[in-house]
Amino acid sequence: MKRVTVLLGGYSVEREVSLASGANCAEALKQAGYAVETLDVTGPIQDVIAKLLAQKPQVVFNALHGRHGEDGDIQGLLNLLKIPYTHSGVMASALAIDKPVAKRIFASNGLRCPEGVELSEADYLKGDPLPRPYVLKPANEGSSVGVHIVLPGDNANPLQSADWPKGDRVLCERYIPGRELTVGVMGDHAMAVTELRPKSGFYDYKNKYTEGMTEHLCPAPLPKPVYDEAMQMALVAYRSIGCRGVARADFRWDDSKSNGSAIDGLYLLEINTQPGMTALSLVPEQARHLGISYPELVSWMVEHAAWDE
Repeated sequence: MKRVTVLLGGYSVEREVSLASGANCAEALKQAGYAVETLDVTGPIQDVIAKLLAQKPQVVFNALHGRHGEDGDIQGLLNLLKIPYTHSGVMASALAIDKPVAKRIFASNGLRCPEGVELSEADYLKGDPLPRPYVLKPANEGSSVGVHIVLPGDNANPLQSADWPKGDRVLCERYIPGRELTVGVMGDHAMAVTELRPKSGFYDYKNKYTEGMTEHLCPAPLPKPVYDEAMQMALVAYRSIGCRGVARADFRWDDSKSNGSAIDGLYLLEINTQPGMTALSLVPEQARHLGISYPELVSWMVEHAAWDE
């Protein structure tokens, strides 16, 4: 029986999401027949390492989110310990969470991304860097943490909102009207396209993680050319930064172009190397659409775990 340690919790603002993801994964892995322990990554890192080594896992299931969990830090530690782990390695993890860097790589591979500018918080406070409406987000967070749509007439400063994380880098992007789409990638295969329809506002942190706030349409009701293009763009994004295991690419599609069938209205927003694994999460939902149960999904992830040699 293979011994698996599920890393969960962590130090980032996404700690609560990680705790939920990790608990779900641990239970599913037990159902699949693995010997499972969990480890809350909190406190001094020396204590975390000691606890991990004491558990003697053959594989680590990385259910951490955000900084230090999906940015290459924990991946580098596991490489040094020579313990195989799920999801992407150091390079892909670090590239994906740094949104401005990832966008430059995507663009160099022919992928269409919203035009944007990276700047410091101090420079942002000097005035709008783009015509409104635009999207303001932290340069290196996930799970829609701190994302704001700045509209004409807005007076509130997003950097002073309760959900804005600490940091000095912000990314401003042109707002793409239309529909929210996401594509899971499993290994080297795109899974499906899901359309996300929030009942109010946009697909922010609250709508993402509050049950009943967003309708998930899988497979997305899209023209075939747009559906196929989203699947292909997700694969190119995954390959371009060297992902492995499971990841998820997020898109906006401006369906006002050419009567709602033009692929040139499809924009890649980002790729997430540690997609959520909660009951509301999108990759498990797409797996079910493909006939893959939750225990089968996490088992596949464990059996495809690796470390950067």
